[in-house]
Amino acid sequence: MYDRPMKPATAYMETTTIPVTRPLMHQAAARPLLKWAGGKTQLLDAIIPGIPKKYGRYIEPFFGGGALFFAVRPERGVIADSNPELVNLYRSVADDPEGVIARLHRFENTEEVFYAVRALDWTRLPSAEAAARTIFLNKTCFNGLYRVNRAGQFNVPFGRYKNPNILDEEALRTASSILRNTTIICGNYKDVLREQAHSGDFVFLDPPYLPVSEYADFKRYTREQFYEKDHLELAAEVDRLHELGCHVILTNSNHSLVHEQYGKFTVEVVKTRRHISCNGKGRTGEDVIVTVHSKPRFDPGLVPVAVPAQAGRYPSTRYMGSKNKLLKEIWAVASQFEFETAIDLFAGSGIVGYMLKSQGKAVVSNDYMAMPATFAKAMIENSEVILPQTEALALLEATRPVDRFVETTFQGLYFSDGDNRLIDRLRANIKALRNPYKRAIAMSALIRACLKKRPRGIFTYVGHRYDDGRKDLLMSFGAQFLEAVDAINAAIFDNGKKNRARHGDAMTLPHGHAGLVYIDPPYYSPLSDNEYVRRYHFVEGLARDWQGVEIQERTATKKFKSYPTPFSSRKGAAAAFDRLFSHFRRSILVVSYSSNSQPTLDEMVAIMARNKRHVEVVPVDYRYSFGNQGHKAGNSRNTVQEYLFVGH
Repeated sequence: MYDRPMKPATAYMETTTIPVTRPLMHQAAARPLLKWAGGKTQLLDAIIPGIPKKYGRYIEPFFGGGALFFAVRPERGVIADSNPELVNLYRSVADDPEGVIARLHRFENTEEVFYAVRALDWTRLPSAEAAARTIFLNKTCFNGLYRVNRAGQFNVPFGRYKNPNILDEEALRTASSILRNTTIICGNYKDVLREQAHSGDFVFLDPPYLPVSEYADFKRYTREQFYEKDHLELAAEVDRLHELGCHVILTNSNHSLVHEQYGKFTVEVVKTRRHISCNGKGRTGEDVIVTVHSKPRFDPGLVPVAVPAQAGRYPSTRYMGSKNKLLKEIWAVASQFEFETAIDLFAGSGIVGYMLKSQGKAVVSNDYMAMPATFAKAMIENSEVILPQTEALALLEATRPVDRFVETTFQGLYFSDGDNRLIDRLRANIKALRNPYKRAIAMSALIRACLKKRPRGIFTYVGHRYDDGRKDLLMSFGAQFLEAVDAINAAIFDNGKKNRARHGDAMTLPHGHAGLVYIDPPYYSPLSDNEYVRRYHFVEGLARDWQGVEIQERTATKKFKSYPTPFSSRKGAAAAFDRLFSHFRRSILVVSYSSNSQPTLDEMVAIMARNKRHVEVVPVDYRYSFGNQGHKAGNSRNTVQEYLFVGH
């Protein structure tokens, strides 16, 4: 490195003060200080995405070169290793980086200096000198290996590199700024974890690898011998950390024992390059990354949690099965988990998806019916577009030809002739709107007006025999439409996330990596039907413009054929739940379910347990707003036990 006469080895360890010529680079990119066999630099892109966004402390008990630690730069770190020489290096860099730098300035990359420095007993040197010796030998020895003989003496030969980077001042100063706020321990990994790891911490485990093929001698390059029994003990410790509530990532070779011990967790195989094999053809291999998600500390003792005021701005309807009155209970469950994305799989009224949006989540609102998808398009996917009152008023005007479909098909069934003509006029004008969100707002307002103007808000009967003189029934259809536009406009907001409305089969929705999936399916019960299409066929037809449906002309209500659904039978519902839980098994599952539905509570728990490690059942007292049949309105059967099944 420097042109100067040779000195005795001890001369290269004497104290020298080198002035600092530039400020500490606290924001510089952190790099490992050592070349380290089995270092994780090349795996960082695969490991880092698995680290939780929020965690307590970062704990790494097989520290080695610390590539992940220096890449992550945790604010609260605990690092440890059983190698005292390595621990001395990191403590010295943390406490006295300039002292280590000063001593490294004096080394030359020659074979004579290398063997003279290697012969020194590091335990007899001041800590900064010992740290400098460790770095120098690491950067100039063969392949950066760390190996000692039975006497504990470093015995790797000289590497004969032309220009090794012995002194990286920027890396040392940056590392010091991170390490000085880190707890650095010399000890056995089990002792470290039992003393330091707590619920919510992130633990990274990079033990000496299990031997496979050309990699079989890897244990020779580590100070700590690690055999099969040690890996079995490590697997038991990982189970303990999981139960404790820690998030764990572990790396190892692609060995059958790893898959056997960690198969219940997420196991990913990645191609890697080996840097310690003497056989050039054997320098490729496969590593395994095991991700153990922290076990949430779930409290089934339900205490309703307030939801944001924004959630209360969602326009109300009398939609069957709406969970508007259960939002606090649903959020009390969901809020116990860490998640950024959510799927409302059977959106229905859309209120739960909207509530999740108001909590800052990225939401996918899905339903097999077009009407809920229209609501979601207007108020969940849409973040800024409104329908101005002037444009809403213009939609009421006769400005273009109409097809008179509603007027002729549903004459005398649900609305007056004048209202039917106005509905046809609105249909024609809405279809002409170019902006898809304005179309969704206008159609949602039209649907809401139809529901408000219909006694009991359903279309299973004709005429007005349930007319109770409510204000909604007395208002004109045009006034109902304009009021609905105002209500929908007031509900539109931007939560800073990309939200999406989807009209489709829940079974075909790509699961991706949704953090939480809320499932409120049609309940199957022998006491009632779950025919949403039968109740809402008229407004569902509006949302679809009656495209792709078959109107049953001989029926009194002119309903159309219901969509096929597996939830129309007990056996079909059980199979559907099994498929759904399997499809979304990587997500937190929250399922609304009624006590008078089938499968039964025990059967539902068994189905969910096939796909989720932990299943909880949270009971909620709930009264339906109206009965299943007219003569049962007000009947005590309206009071049921609602369940929230939670799989995590």
